[in-house]
Amino acid sequence: MHFRGFELDRFQIEAIDYLDKGYSVVVSAATGTGKTVIADYVIDKSFKEGKKVFYTAPIKALSNQKFSEFKAIYGEENVGILTGDVVYNPEAPLVIMTTEIYRNMLLAKDKSMGDLAAVVFDEIHYLGDAERGTVWEECIIFSDPGVRFVCLSATIPNAKQFANWIQSIKNHPVEVVTEKKRAVPLDHLFFDVHFGVSTLAEIRARKREQAYPKYEEAFGGRFGGRAGRGRGRQHGRYTQSHQREKKEDKRQKLTHVDLIRQLQHKGMLSCIYFCFSRANTEKKADELSHRTGFLEEERARKAREFAEMKLATTDPSIASLDTTRLLVRCLERGIAFHHAGLLPILKEIVEQAFAKGWLSVLYATETFAVGINLPARTVCFDSLEKYDGTRFRYLNTKEYFQLAGRAGRRGMDKVGYAISVVDPEFADLQKVESLIAGDKEPLQSQYQLSYNTILNLISNHTPQERDVILKSSFYTYQMVGPHKERIVASFDKKVERLQQLGYLDGEQLHTQGEFARRIYNHELILTELFTSTLRSDFTPFEIVLVAAALEYEEKRMTTFKKIPAPHSRELLNKFRPYKGIHRYFRESNMEQLEPMLWRWFDGGSFAELTELTTMPEGDIVRFMRRIIDVLSQVMHAVVQVMPDENQLKDKIGQAMDSIDRGIVQVKL
Repeated sequence: MHFRGFELDRFQIEAIDYLDKGYSVVVSAATGTGKTVIADYVIDKSFKEGKKVFYTAPIKALSNQKFSEFKAIYGEENVGILTGDVVYNPEAPLVIMTTEIYRNMLLAKDKSMGDLAAVVFDEIHYLGDAERGTVWEECIIFSDPGVRFVCLSATIPNAKQFANWIQSIKNHPVEVVTEKKRAVPLDHLFFDVHFGVSTLAEIRARKREQAYPKYEEAFGGRFGGRAGRGRGRQHGRYTQSHQREKKEDKRQKLTHVDLIRQLQHKGMLSCIYFCFSRANTEKKADELSHRTGFLEEERARKAREFAEMKLATTDPSIASLDTTRLLVRCLERGIAFHHAGLLPILKEIVEQAFAKGWLSVLYATETFAVGINLPARTVCFDSLEKYDGTRFRYLNTKEYFQLAGRAGRRGMDKVGYAISVVDPEFADLQKVESLIAGDKEPLQSQYQLSYNTILNLISNHTPQERDVILKSSFYTYQMVGPHKERIVASFDKKVERLQQLGYLDGEQLHTQGEFARRIYNHELILTELFTSTLRSDFTPFEIVLVAAALEYEEKRMTTFKKIPAPHSRELLNKFRPYKGIHRYFRESNMEQLEPMLWRWFDGGSFAELTELTTMPEGDIVRFMRRIIDVLSQVMHAVVQVMPDENQLKDKIGQAMDSIDRGIVQVKL
């Protein structure tokens, strides 16, 4: 079977056959095998039938990427996009959106979904994410029974259970299609910091023969005799020359620069080198750029001119930022870095430079592996451990294969390489071996009921319908015994609180309830703020401060310049009589944010903002966009529930306009 000039593989044909029969499909296939062809087919099929398709993605960057791809295929007039940042052509037959937007449309019973034939869920394994999994689950639960799903993921060990759950609540056939064989085979290797690129078997052999430095020797006895227990003298094939190497290793272990040089020598570039620290991506790129380069003069010139051309389209002050200067210098040497803290224009430059083949080494955080289809011959892991916000832990198998799956370019490489940096003196080799053996972790529901969902359930569904919906979660399907009733118990408890707050009376939503069901984050506190008498006292900047204080996530390495914050103090004084509101806001939080926000609100340049905080430039932009997203929801609620509040609408509009300018705006 052919589609768009390509001979389809077995699993693609199987999935398409099911779709033609009116089934939904769960596609569990290795990265790089061509899962998106199945999505392309269902889009093409729906277009021919005059129906709509939604393509949902876990992150806005992937949504923007898919928007560009599909515009090129179907024409700009046939493709729309909906994210928290931008609304463009929402009535198009194909609309790209984040899962949050789709879920919100379902709860609001948006009329634009009338002709919806299918929904593509890219990276469906996000349903198991502790923070965002509920959104994915509700997308499936609240979808019309006539809608068909195309669920795509690299690996879902319990895909059949997941498919059976969808079938049980949607009452239509759902089939699983799997493809475990990669288009490009993957070879798992390691970079032993004492001996270089090795197999796990070679590392184990060296461990058995005690080829590594004793702790008390390597660290000058700082750890006493305990660290060296059980270590004897060298044996076997390790000669005096090996012992001389060992002594050298004690003085200075091999680094990422040595690894890159080995890869270059063995013809294993290009390489994506994953770090679990944004700062390390920049630091390592800087270090490598001072030691070597990969572009001849002509290609270096083209890379520099390309970056300058892209930068000329945005705020002129961006070109003078330290991060920008470092990136351009690295690009000229065939090196780059990519992380979520970069400005969107810089990430765009890196991604396009990679696609053009100018990069031999890209240092990146794991966000680069979510949906961005830019594979390399080799993927390296700076470590197999990461800090998850609570503790340092080994990667789980899903995380490892999400990143390792970027190794191997279809049609270019016979094999892809995943190379993990390890220090065998400290590494748990049993865990490492288990990690690379394959993804065996099942998809687990993380479902939690929000107040917003509860209010929409009461507004849009009868008690009988609610009972069915509450028992339709994947969590309930997976659980046994008394755990099955957790969702229902949570519903009852939260309904009781909403009644105490005056949001509803039985089946009747009051003004606060109607307002809160249109707010998808911070629904209770935003409702209290904008339905109380406080709303008439807010200034536009105070409205910005409110949204910012709620959205800001404190990070250990982020600091702010200490400047007097009169607006925050005035706003907090307004909150004091409202005890239920005051407790949501920390004075230090609001006051530290004020100088940066006021500078932008008052028309300052982006470069001026970077002088007031250590927050990465890309995080600043993302933070501003989240403020706009919150204010958009508040504006919608005011318009729908309190249409006569013209003064409040004007203030919210001024607040949004003051933030939505320059680089914060999304360019399509």
